[in-house]
Order: sequence, then C-alpha cells, then structure tokens
Amino acid sequence: MFDVVDENDQVISQRSRRDVHRLGLRHRAVHVLIYNQRGELFLQQRSLCKDCSPGVWDSSASGHLDTGETYEACARREVAEELGVPLPISPQALFKLPANLETGHEFCWVYRAEHEGPFILQPSEVRGGGWFLPTAIAQWSQQRPEDFAGSFLVIWQQIHSC
Repeated sequence: MFDVVDENDQVISQRSRRDVHRLGLRHRAVHVLIYNQRGELFLQQRSLCKDCSPGVWDSSASGHLDTGETYEACARREVAEELGVPLPISPQALFKLPANLETGHEFCWVYRAEHEGPFILQPSEVRGGGWFLPTAIAQWSQQRPEDFAGSFLVIWQQIHSC
C-alpha cells in the first residue's frame, strides 16, 4: 500500500501500488546517490523483472515509500534492501522533485550518501551495478539517454544545473 498525496504532498488516502500507477495518482519515492571516496557514483542496472524501466541504469538505490514511512527512513531501507548494506549515517537530503509526468507522479526526495562497497545486490531488484565518474555519466547520458531511467535523467539534470 502507498500513501496517495495531494499537490502539496499531504496524504489524502492509501491505495495499492497497482492502482496508484494505473491511475497516475501522486505518491512518494526516494532516490539515493552513493559516492565513494574517489568521487565515483554507484549506478545500478535495474532488474529485467521490474515492471517500470527494466534493464536500464538508475540511481544507486530508489523506491517508493511505504504507508506512513518518512522519506529518510525509506532511503535507508532501500539502500539496505537493494544493495545489502546499512548506511552508517543518515543520507544527506539534496532536493525534492515535484510530482509530475517526468517523475511518474512521484514527489521524490533525492539523497546523497557515501559508501565504499562492496554491495550485495538483490537480484529481484538489481541486475548489476558499477562505479562511474560523473564526467563519464554525463557523456553516456547525453549520447545514449535510452540507457537510463527517466527519473534518473531528471535527477542528473537537476544536479548539474546548479
């Protein structure tokens, strides 16, 4: 079950994941960008079993908030679930994206964390992953945007427009 929210990100009801996506209702999600000490960003390749954007490259970890869950708690949970590691400290909140067509009707908080790995990838969520320099990601995403989840491209553009 997801919290359905209004245009101000206030909870108005709860619906199933299926209904929220089928009906295009506003809901909540997080993306976590994990950097190592060398300044590389870990990207995950989404599992081919995912119903949204299977097999494309995405943020280090991401996911929907459970009913009643906070954004930060979700960020920590998703990193543990998808990458198999706990975050030693709270992730840094970077910015919040509005719920619109580009974000799949998700209000989305984007977080930054640091970790050196290694990660234990959850196969039902993540097909693979790797560390990439931001300059390589910038070039790759410009040349082959179809390789990336749409929400990641929105996040990447926001990070590099500052």
